[in-house]
Amino acid sequence: MITTPGAQADQLTMERDRLLFADEVANMLRRSPGALRYMVHAGTAPRSAKIAGRRMWRESDVNAWLDAQFAEADA
Repeated sequence: MITTPGAQADQLTMERDRLLFADEVANMLRRSPGALRYMVHAGTAPRSAKIAGRRMWRESDVNAWLDAQFAEADA
């Protein structure tokens, strides 16, 4: 199998980055799943995608969103 540098970088990212379900993200944000669904609807939630019909979040996106919230609060 031939891999390119970009494909290798993508593979490393996939190995390090877990995909999270709504209940896991809600727990991380200390919100109810319903409150998280509303945040998605309002456009204020961390970046997510529908994968196989289920909304999922990359763990790194959720952590980056949390960091941005604290940086915004400090400004």
